[in-house]
Amino acid sequence: MGEQAITNRAAATTNGPRVLLLGPARTALSGVSTHLNLLFESVSGDFCLSQFQVGSEGRAESHTRMLLRLATSPFALAARLLRSRPRIVHINTSFDPKGYWRDIVYLAIAKALRRKVVYQIHGGALPGEFFAHSRALTALLRHVLSWPDAVVLLAKCEMSAYREFAPHARLVRIANAVPVCAANLPPERYTAKRPLAITYLGRLAADKGILETIEAVGILRDRGIEACLTIAGAGAALGEIRHAIATTGLGDRARLVGAVTGAAKQQLWQKSDVFALPTSREGLPYALLEAMSCGAVPVISPVGAIPDVVQDQVHGLLVPARDSRALADALERLATDRALLHRLALAARARVVSQYSVARLGQEFAVLYRSLV
Repeated sequence: MGEQAITNRAAATTNGPRVLLLGPARTALSGVSTHLNLLFESVSGDFCLSQFQVGSEGRAESHTRMLLRLATSPFALAARLLRSRPRIVHINTSFDPKGYWRDIVYLAIAKALRRKVVYQIHGGALPGEFFAHSRALTALLRHVLSWPDAVVLLAKCEMSAYREFAPHARLVRIANAVPVCAANLPPERYTAKRPLAITYLGRLAADKGILETIEAVGILRDRGIEACLTIAGAGAALGEIRHAIATTGLGDRARLVGAVTGAAKQQLWQKSDVFALPTSREGLPYALLEAMSCGAVPVISPVGAIPDVVQDQVHGLLVPARDSRALADALERLATDRALLHRLALAARARVVSQYSVARLGQEFAVLYRSLV
Protein backbone atom coordinates (compact mmCIF):
# COMPACT_ATOMS: atom_id res chain seq x y z
CA MET A 1 0.00 0.00 0.00
CA GLY A 2 0.97 3.68 -0.01
CA GLU A 3 1.12 6.44 -2.57
CA GLN A 4 1.58 5.50 -6.19
CA ALA A 5 4.96 6.04 -7.81
CA ILE A 6 4.81 7.28 -11.39
CA THR A 7 7.67 8.01 -13.76
CA ASN A 8 7.44 9.91 -17.02
CA ARG A 9 8.93 7.78 -19.83
CA ALA A 10 10.58 10.66 -21.60
CA ALA A 11 12.05 11.93 -18.35
CA ALA A 12 13.37 8.50 -17.44
CA THR A 13 15.87 8.70 -20.32
CA THR A 14 17.28 12.02 -19.10
CA ASN A 15 20.66 12.01 -17.38
CA GLY A 16 20.04 15.27 -15.51
CA PRO A 17 19.48 15.63 -11.76
CA ARG A 18 16.48 13.73 -10.42
CA VAL A 19 13.42 15.65 -9.25
CA LEU A 20 10.51 13.95 -7.48
CA LEU A 21 7.20 15.80 -7.87
CA LEU A 22 4.48 15.31 -5.26
CA GLY A 23 0.91 15.90 -6.38
CA PRO A 24 -2.38 14.34 -7.46
CA ALA A 25 -2.88 11.97 -10.38
CA ARG A 26 -1.86 13.64 -13.62
CA THR A 27 -5.12 12.44 -15.17
CA ALA A 28 -7.24 14.20 -12.53
CA LEU A 29 -9.18 17.35 -13.42
CA SER A 30 -7.42 19.84 -11.17
CA GLY A 31 -5.14 22.82 -11.44
CA VAL A 32 -2.27 21.05 -9.71
CA SER A 33 -2.57 18.09 -12.09
CA THR A 34 -2.35 20.53 -14.99
CA HIS A 35 0.71 22.07 -13.37
CA LEU A 36 2.43 18.69 -13.02
CA ASN A 37 1.79 17.86 -16.67
CA LEU A 38 3.25 21.19 -17.76
CA LEU A 39 6.37 20.62 -15.67
CA PHE A 40 6.90 17.19 -17.26
CA GLU A 41 6.44 18.82 -20.66
CA SER A 42 8.70 21.82 -20.15
CA VAL A 43 11.46 20.77 -17.73
CA SER A 44 12.13 17.11 -18.52
CA GLY A 45 14.77 17.91 -21.12
CA ASP A 46 17.23 19.01 -18.41
CA PHE A 47 16.07 17.03 -15.38
CA CYS A 48 14.86 13.51 -14.69
CA LEU A 49 11.33 14.05 -13.39
CA SER A 50 9.18 11.43 -11.68
CA GLN A 51 6.05 11.59 -9.56
CA PHE A 52 4.92 10.40 -6.14
CA GLN A 53 1.14 10.57 -6.22
CA VAL A 54 -0.63 12.08 -3.22
CA GLY A 55 -4.21 13.02 -2.45
CA SER A 56 -7.58 11.58 -3.41
CA GLU A 57 -8.00 13.29 -6.78
CA GLY A 58 -7.98 10.78 -9.62
CA ARG A 59 -8.52 7.78 -7.34
CA ALA A 60 -11.47 5.45 -6.88
CA GLU A 61 -11.10 4.03 -3.39
CA SER A 62 -13.18 3.13 -0.35
CA HIS A 63 -12.99 5.10 2.89
CA THR A 64 -11.07 2.25 4.54
CA ARG A 65 -8.55 2.10 1.71
CA MET A 66 -8.09 5.88 1.86
CA LEU A 67 -7.31 5.74 5.59
CA LEU A 68 -4.83 2.93 5.05
CA ARG A 69 -3.16 4.88 2.25
CA LEU A 70 -2.85 7.98 4.44
CA ALA A 71 -1.32 5.95 7.25
CA THR A 72 1.27 4.24 5.06
CA SER A 73 2.14 6.98 2.58
CA PRO A 74 4.87 8.64 4.72
CA PHE A 75 6.71 5.31 4.87
CA ALA A 76 6.21 4.84 1.13
CA LEU A 77 7.71 8.27 0.46
CA ALA A 78 10.72 7.55 2.68
CA ALA A 79 11.31 4.26 0.86
CA ARG A 80 11.01 6.00 -2.50
CA LEU A 81 13.57 8.65 -1.52
CA LEU A 82 16.03 6.04 -0.33
CA ARG A 83 15.53 3.88 -3.42
CA SER A 84 15.54 6.42 -6.27
CA ARG A 85 17.63 9.12 -4.51
CA PRO A 86 16.22 12.29 -6.12
CA ARG A 87 18.22 15.46 -5.51
CA ILE A 88 15.09 17.61 -5.24
CA VAL A 89 11.62 16.94 -3.80
CA HIS A 90 9.01 19.33 -5.23
CA ILE A 91 5.91 19.38 -3.00
CA ASN A 92 2.75 20.90 -4.50
CA THR A 93 0.40 21.97 -1.73
CA SER A 94 -2.28 24.52 -0.88
CA PHE A 95 -3.15 26.28 2.34
CA ASP A 96 -6.23 24.35 3.30
CA PRO A 97 -6.18 22.26 6.50
CA LYS A 98 -6.23 18.84 4.84
CA GLY A 99 -3.42 19.58 2.38
CA TYR A 100 -1.29 21.45 4.90
CA TRP A 101 -1.20 18.73 7.56
CA ARG A 102 -0.66 15.97 5.00
CA ASP A 103 2.16 17.75 3.21
CA ILE A 104 3.96 18.96 6.31
CA VAL A 105 4.71 15.27 7.04
CA TYR A 106 6.17 14.82 3.54
CA LEU A 107 8.23 18.00 3.99
CA ALA A 108 9.66 16.75 7.28
CA ILE A 109 10.58 13.37 5.76
CA ALA A 110 12.32 14.96 2.77
CA LYS A 111 14.37 17.29 4.97
CA ALA A 112 15.23 14.49 7.41
CA LEU A 113 16.64 12.53 4.47
CA ARG A 114 18.67 15.59 3.37
CA ARG A 115 16.85 16.31 0.13
CA LYS A 116 16.50 19.78 -1.32
CA VAL A 117 12.83 20.79 -1.10
CA VAL A 118 10.74 23.05 -3.32
CA TYR A 119 7.49 23.79 -1.49
CA GLN A 120 5.01 25.27 -3.96
CA ILE A 121 1.78 26.76 -2.61
CA HIS A 122 -1.17 26.77 -5.02
CA GLY A 123 -3.50 29.24 -3.36
CA GLY A 124 -5.56 28.96 -0.21
CA ALA A 125 -5.50 31.24 2.82
CA LEU A 126 -2.69 33.72 3.35
CA PRO A 127 -0.33 32.65 6.15
CA GLY A 128 -1.43 35.30 8.65
CA GLU A 129 -5.05 34.16 8.27
CA PHE A 130 -4.52 30.41 8.19
CA PHE A 131 -4.27 29.78 11.93
CA ALA A 132 -5.67 33.10 13.11
CA HIS A 133 -7.37 31.34 16.04
CA SER A 134 -4.14 29.84 17.43
CA ARG A 135 -0.85 31.51 18.33
CA ALA A 136 0.87 28.14 18.72
CA LEU A 137 -0.14 26.88 15.27
CA THR A 138 0.75 30.23 13.73
CA ALA A 139 4.23 29.98 15.28
CA LEU A 140 4.54 26.43 13.92
CA LEU A 141 3.57 27.59 10.44
CA ARG A 142 6.17 30.36 10.55
CA HIS A 143 8.77 27.76 11.50
CA VAL A 144 7.62 25.30 8.83
CA LEU A 145 8.03 27.92 6.11
CA SER A 146 11.73 28.17 6.98
CA TRP A 147 12.33 24.46 6.26
CA PRO A 148 12.10 24.35 2.43
CA ASP A 149 15.01 25.40 0.27
CA ALA A 150 12.52 27.40 -1.81
CA VAL A 151 8.89 28.39 -1.22
CA VAL A 152 7.27 29.01 -4.61
CA LEU A 153 4.31 31.40 -4.75
CA LEU A 154 2.03 32.50 -7.58
CA ALA A 155 1.11 36.11 -6.81
CA LYS A 156 2.74 39.42 -5.95
CA CYS A 157 0.31 39.89 -3.07
CA GLU A 158 1.36 36.49 -1.71
CA MET A 159 5.02 37.48 -1.86
CA SER A 160 4.31 40.54 0.27
CA ALA A 161 2.21 38.62 2.78
CA TYR A 162 4.67 35.73 3.14
CA ARG A 163 7.69 38.04 3.36
CA GLU A 164 6.07 39.89 6.25
CA PHE A 165 4.88 36.70 7.96
CA ALA A 166 8.02 34.58 7.54
CA PRO A 167 11.01 36.84 6.80
CA HIS A 168 13.43 33.90 6.93
CA ALA A 169 11.61 31.87 4.26
CA ARG A 170 13.31 31.64 0.87
CA LEU A 171 10.56 32.94 -1.42
CA VAL A 172 10.35 32.70 -5.22
CA ARG A 173 7.44 33.81 -7.42
CA ILE A 174 6.74 31.68 -10.48
CA ALA A 175 3.36 32.29 -12.08
CA ASN A 176 1.35 29.56 -13.80
CA ALA A 177 1.43 29.19 -17.58
CA VAL A 178 -0.47 27.48 -20.38
CA PRO A 179 0.30 26.21 -23.87
CA VAL A 180 -0.59 28.98 -26.29
CA CYS A 181 -3.00 27.50 -28.81
CA ALA A 182 -3.97 28.82 -32.22
CA ALA A 183 -6.95 31.16 -31.90
CA ASN A 184 -9.21 32.94 -34.35
CA LEU A 185 -10.16 36.41 -33.08
CA PRO A 186 -11.67 38.33 -36.03
CA PRO A 187 -14.04 41.22 -35.26
CA GLU A 188 -17.05 39.30 -36.53
CA ARG A 189 -16.57 36.66 -33.81
CA TYR A 190 -17.46 39.33 -31.26
CA THR A 191 -19.71 41.72 -33.17
CA ALA A 192 -22.18 39.16 -34.48
CA LYS A 193 -25.81 39.80 -33.58
CA ARG A 194 -26.18 36.88 -31.18
CA PRO A 195 -26.47 36.32 -27.43
CA LEU A 196 -23.35 36.94 -25.36
CA ALA A 197 -21.70 33.54 -24.84
CA ILE A 198 -20.63 33.26 -21.18
CA THR A 199 -18.63 30.30 -19.88
CA TYR A 200 -17.80 29.07 -16.40
CA LEU A 201 -15.18 26.31 -16.38
CA GLY A 202 -13.73 24.80 -13.23
CA ARG A 203 -14.55 23.00 -10.06
CA LEU A 204 -18.22 23.33 -9.19
CA ALA A 205 -18.02 24.94 -5.76
CA ALA A 206 -20.10 27.69 -4.17
CA ASP A 207 -17.06 29.80 -3.27
CA LYS A 208 -16.16 30.06 -6.96
CA GLY A 209 -19.14 32.36 -7.55
CA ILE A 210 -21.01 30.02 -9.87
CA LEU A 211 -24.37 30.57 -8.11
CA GLU A 212 -23.90 34.33 -8.41
CA THR A 213 -23.07 33.86 -12.10
CA ILE A 214 -26.38 32.08 -12.63
CA GLU A 215 -28.16 34.87 -10.78
CA ALA A 216 -26.39 37.46 -12.96
CA VAL A 217 -27.62 35.76 -16.15
CA GLY A 218 -31.12 35.91 -14.69
CA ILE A 219 -30.67 39.66 -14.10
CA LEU A 220 -29.57 40.09 -17.72
CA ARG A 221 -32.70 38.29 -18.90
CA ASP A 222 -34.86 40.61 -16.82
CA ARG A 223 -33.09 43.59 -18.40
CA GLY A 224 -33.75 42.25 -21.88
CA ILE A 225 -30.08 41.37 -22.55
CA GLU A 226 -29.58 38.22 -24.63
CA ALA A 227 -26.98 35.94 -23.02
CA CYS A 228 -26.36 32.24 -22.60
CA LEU A 229 -24.30 30.45 -19.94
CA THR A 230 -22.31 27.23 -20.34
CA ILE A 231 -21.15 25.57 -17.11
CA ALA A 232 -18.33 23.04 -17.51
CA GLY A 233 -16.89 21.06 -14.63
CA ALA A 234 -17.73 18.73 -11.79
CA GLY A 235 -17.97 19.17 -8.06
CA ALA A 236 -19.97 19.17 -4.88
CA ALA A 237 -22.19 22.13 -5.83
CA LEU A 238 -23.78 20.39 -8.82
CA GLY A 239 -27.10 19.91 -7.03
CA GLU A 240 -27.19 23.55 -5.91
CA ILE A 241 -26.40 24.67 -9.44
CA ARG A 242 -29.21 22.63 -10.95
CA HIS A 243 -31.61 24.02 -8.36
CA ALA A 244 -30.46 27.60 -9.03
CA ILE A 245 -30.96 27.19 -12.80
CA ALA A 246 -34.46 25.80 -12.24
CA THR A 247 -35.56 28.41 -9.70
CA THR A 248 -34.16 31.27 -11.79
CA GLY A 249 -36.00 29.93 -14.83
CA LEU A 250 -32.91 29.73 -17.04
CA GLY A 251 -33.58 26.36 -18.62
CA ASP A 252 -33.18 27.82 -22.12
CA ARG A 253 -30.23 30.07 -21.24
CA ALA A 254 -27.98 27.86 -19.07
CA ARG A 255 -26.57 24.42 -19.76
CA LEU A 256 -24.42 21.98 -17.83
CA VAL A 257 -21.92 20.09 -19.98
CA GLY A 258 -19.88 18.27 -17.32
CA ALA A 259 -16.12 18.09 -17.29
CA VAL A 260 -14.48 18.90 -20.64
CA THR A 261 -10.88 18.27 -21.65
CA GLY A 262 -8.61 18.34 -24.68
CA ALA A 263 -10.15 19.31 -28.00
CA ALA A 264 -13.63 19.68 -26.49
CA LYS A 265 -12.34 22.30 -24.06
CA GLN A 266 -10.57 24.19 -26.83
CA GLN A 267 -13.76 24.22 -28.90
CA LEU A 268 -15.70 25.53 -25.91
CA TRP A 269 -13.27 28.41 -25.41
CA GLN A 270 -13.33 29.25 -29.11
CA LYS A 271 -17.12 29.61 -28.92
CA SER A 272 -17.02 31.72 -25.75
CA ASP A 273 -17.11 35.51 -25.54
CA VAL A 274 -16.62 35.74 -21.78
CA PHE A 275 -15.12 33.70 -18.96
CA ALA A 276 -17.02 34.52 -15.74
CA LEU A 277 -15.41 33.78 -12.36
CA PRO A 278 -16.55 36.05 -9.49
CA THR A 279 -14.64 33.86 -7.05
CA SER A 280 -13.85 34.69 -3.44
CA ARG A 281 -10.51 32.85 -3.22
CA GLU A 282 -8.01 31.76 -5.89
CA GLY A 283 -4.34 31.32 -6.62
CA LEU A 284 -3.89 31.67 -10.37
CA PRO A 285 -6.57 29.60 -12.16
CA TYR A 286 -5.48 27.78 -15.28
CA ALA A 287 -8.96 28.32 -16.71
CA LEU A 288 -8.29 32.07 -16.70
CA LEU A 289 -5.09 31.72 -18.73
CA GLU A 290 -6.71 29.20 -21.12
CA ALA A 291 -9.70 31.47 -21.68
CA MET A 292 -7.54 34.51 -22.37
CA SER A 293 -5.33 32.52 -24.72
CA CYS A 294 -8.39 31.58 -26.79
CA GLY A 295 -9.95 35.04 -26.81
CA ALA A 296 -12.58 34.69 -24.07
CA VAL A 297 -12.64 37.94 -22.07
CA PRO A 298 -12.36 37.43 -18.29
CA VAL A 299 -14.94 39.02 -16.01
CA ILE A 300 -13.39 38.04 -12.74
CA SER A 301 -12.77 39.10 -9.14
CA PRO A 302 -9.37 40.58 -8.18
CA VAL A 303 -8.18 37.91 -5.72
CA GLY A 304 -4.93 35.94 -5.49
CA ALA A 305 -2.70 36.37 -8.53
CA ILE A 306 -5.55 37.50 -10.79
CA PRO A 307 -4.66 41.25 -10.58
CA ASP A 308 -1.12 40.32 -11.72
CA VAL A 309 -2.62 39.00 -14.95
CA VAL A 310 -5.73 41.08 -15.63
CA GLN A 311 -5.68 44.86 -15.62
CA ASP A 312 -9.21 46.20 -15.35
CA GLN A 313 -10.58 47.45 -18.70
CA VAL A 314 -7.35 46.43 -20.45
CA HIS A 315 -7.41 42.61 -20.44
CA GLY A 316 -10.90 42.13 -18.98
CA LEU A 317 -13.25 43.51 -16.34
CA LEU A 318 -12.73 43.13 -12.59
CA VAL A 319 -15.79 42.76 -10.37
CA PRO A 320 -16.26 42.25 -6.61
CA ALA A 321 -16.28 38.63 -5.51
CA ARG A 322 -19.64 36.88 -5.48
CA ASP A 323 -21.58 40.07 -6.37
CA SER A 324 -24.24 39.04 -8.87
CA ARG A 325 -25.41 42.57 -9.65
CA ALA A 326 -21.90 43.89 -10.30
CA LEU A 327 -21.25 40.86 -12.49
CA ALA A 328 -24.48 41.48 -14.40
CA ASP A 329 -23.50 45.13 -14.96
CA ALA A 330 -20.11 44.09 -16.38
CA LEU A 331 -21.66 41.44 -18.62
CA GLU A 332 -24.25 43.91 -19.88
CA ARG A 333 -21.49 46.33 -20.77
CA LEU A 334 -19.78 43.71 -22.93
CA ALA A 335 -23.04 42.53 -24.47
CA THR A 336 -23.89 46.06 -25.60
CA ASP A 337 -20.37 47.18 -26.58
CA ARG A 338 -18.99 44.47 -28.85
CA ALA A 339 -16.09 46.68 -29.98
CA LEU A 340 -14.93 46.80 -26.36
CA LEU A 341 -15.38 43.04 -26.12
CA HIS A 342 -13.14 42.52 -29.16
CA ARG A 343 -10.49 44.96 -27.92
CA LEU A 344 -10.29 43.23 -24.54
CA ALA A 345 -10.09 39.80 -26.20
CA LEU A 346 -7.11 40.84 -28.31
CA ALA A 347 -5.32 42.34 -25.32
CA ALA A 348 -6.05 39.30 -23.15
CA ARG A 349 -4.54 36.90 -25.67
CA ALA A 350 -1.49 39.12 -26.17
CA ARG A 351 -0.99 39.17 -22.41
CA VAL A 352 -0.88 35.37 -22.16
CA VAL A 353 1.33 34.96 -25.22
CA SER A 354 3.92 37.42 -23.90
CA GLN A 355 3.93 36.57 -20.17
CA TYR A 356 2.30 33.21 -19.42
CA SER A 357 3.67 30.69 -21.90
CA VAL A 358 4.89 27.20 -20.98
CA ALA A 359 8.36 28.09 -22.29
CA ARG A 360 8.68 30.78 -19.62
CA LEU A 361 7.44 28.39 -16.92
CA GLY A 362 9.98 25.74 -17.89
CA GLN A 363 12.86 28.22 -17.95
CA GLU A 364 12.06 29.61 -14.50
CA PHE A 365 11.75 26.19 -12.85
CA ALA A 366 14.92 24.98 -14.57
CA VAL A 367 16.77 27.98 -13.14
CA LEU A 368 15.36 27.25 -9.68
CA TYR A 369 16.23 23.55 -9.81
CA ARG A 370 19.78 24.29 -10.99
CA SER A 371 20.28 26.72 -8.13
CA LEU A 372 19.51 23.92 -5.68
CA VAL A 373 21.76 21.21 -7.14
